[in-house]
Amino acid sequence: MITTKRLAAATCGLLVALSAGLLPTTAAAADGPRKEPPKVELVLDVSGSMRATDIDGQSRMAAAKQAFNEVLDAVPEDVRLGIRTLGAGYAGEDKALGCKDTAQLYPVGPLNRTEAKTAVATLAPTGWTPIGPALLGAAQDLEGGDATRRIVLITDGEDTCAPLDPCEVAREIAAKGIHLVVDTLGLVPDAKTRAQLTCIAEATGGTYTSVQHTAELSGRVRQLVDRAADPVVTPVATEGAERCANAPKLGAGLYSDRETFGEHRWYRVDVRPGQELRASVSIGADRAVNRDYGILLRATTVHGREIVRGSESGDGRTDVISTGLRYPKATLEDADGDAARAPETVCLQVSNSFSAGPAVKTAPGMPVELTIDVVDGPDDASDVASFGLGRGWWLLAVLALTGLSAGLVWGWTSRRHISVRRTN
Repeated sequence: MITTKRLAAATCGLLVALSAGLLPTTAAAADGPRKEPPKVELVLDVSGSMRATDIDGQSRMAAAKQAFNEVLDAVPEDVRLGIRTLGAGYAGEDKALGCKDTAQLYPVGPLNRTEAKTAVATLAPTGWTPIGPALLGAAQDLEGGDATRRIVLITDGEDTCAPLDPCEVAREIAAKGIHLVVDTLGLVPDAKTRAQLTCIAEATGGTYTSVQHTAELSGRVRQLVDRAADPVVTPVATEGAERCANAPKLGAGLYSDRETFGEHRWYRVDVRPGQELRASVSIGADRAVNRDYGILLRATTVHGREIVRGSESGDGRTDVISTGLRYPKATLEDADGDAARAPETVCLQVSNSFSAGPAVKTAPGMPVELTIDVVDGPDDASDVASFGLGRGWWLLAVLALTGLSAGLVWGWTSRRHISVRRTN
């Protein structure tokens, strides 16, 4: 009997699969429009310092070319890839000309591996290190559409085109809300180069990697290109208000904003009876800040009464600090009709206590990432999730009673064991 039921279930599954295969048009229509392919631009330093021979017995330029060839062979088909250089065309001493020396070597688009490799093979270490202008150029190369965008910067030295600070350029790019990530790789970097590249990456939510060997360079660039091809949730740019009454109304999703030192920003979320609001916020310290700081996420009514809060503090050991909260909206037992389904507007306040020295710029504000989810509340009132993070005394009492009971049982068992041993 059991075998017969299993056979019938397998047959039904096969029929469903065949039916789905016979209706490709309907399935495609249900999926909606296809997502735009991700865009990646590799930005390579071709300045004079790339002649140094300290990577596996060969020059930095040779190591970069070898790594690029390996990466180009492995680029996923759905990635639109381009290559930009800095310091590849001007070998003179004129700083004004040297700081304009950045150009797109291969346009962002479907990859022709042979053409891209041929273009890379022609490169020779030449001039200056205009990182800031190269980042601006790469951002323009990736403009347009809603695709995932990523810049991978490979350099062996810090920018030589001050006062255009590449870290400030990265912050300006991030402040535009175009969700462009810059990952940086330092070839045999010194302390100043490491600090600058770390700042660039942190300003845009990217990563920094120090590279000492050719295999490390190839593997890391391939990893970053593959990461761009993975589906990700793109935050929606929003702007909080000074008061709840003027705050933007948000639904479930991932949002990005900017907040200056000591600022309060408000957002609004509708929660219906029987639903639970789950919210979290992260703020990144993308510049030098003083030690001892904190963030606060509060949920209040429109009249200002606090419902629940989440807070966290830090002392400078991490670059990102996060907190969250949960608020279950009880079902109205006595109400009916529209009153039973009417949503409550919950005001969310995001605050921070960051501070910095007088030389640190406060604009643009620090990056804020706000996650909001509204789900069905727990069906059983005994579910500890129904109490939310702001009502933890019930859970604490349960843990205390459990610990007390376990201690009594352990003590009684140990005492009986000792008595038996003494008797024997």
